[in-house]
Amino acid sequence: MANESAASLRLVVGLGNPGDKYARTRHNVGFDVVDALSQRWHIDMADNRKFHGKFGEGRAIAGHKLALLKPNTYMNRSGQAVRAVVDWYKLPAQTVLVVYDDMALPLGRLRIRAEGSAGGHNGMKSIIAHLGTQTFPRLRVGIGSTARAGDRDQAVVAHVLGKFAPDEKPLVNTALDWATEAIETILLKGYEEAMSGFNGRSALPQ
Repeated sequence: MANESAASLRLVVGLGNPGDKYARTRHNVGFDVVDALSQRWHIDMADNRKFHGKFGEGRAIAGHKLALLKPNTYMNRSGQAVRAVVDWYKLPAQTVLVVYDDMALPLGRLRIRAEGSAGGHNGMKSIIAHLGTQTFPRLRVGIGSTARAGDRDQAVVAHVLGKFAPDEKPLVNTALDWATEAIETILLKGYEEAMSGFNGRSALPQ
């Protein structure tokens, strides 16, 4: 997978929850990355009932034809939207890049992988179940873990559905910039080059 041509990327999916209530929360950084790509590449996105989400297609960097998707299904049913697009365009799972938040990574870090498990992420669990495989690439954006005491499940929910603190926003903005650059690197040079260039970066002061 890592050595496949950049042309194998056909769909970028950003995970999140729809509605103003969830906008700019940690769980929605996947949406934020796709919004950044939409603006950067001038790809208009609109509600698409057939695909259960906001969808757009156009030309990305260097003329690569690409589609963007933000599921409107809420996180734990993201796979429904992804499967609808994959079936309509007859896309192999390996041509779909999923962008989502990861508590296991600190703020200001990215991790690109060619395949893997859901790692406890409900959106990824849904996509893996609907596609019937976990062999598809993903870009994880670090949102940091919670230090909140008490019930672990409640603490996790409060963390991922919370908004970034003012001192966290510069790190988040850097990570979002890097995520768009990483996806353009995938398109221009392939996954191996993108992994090499972005998996070790940290926006945190050393």
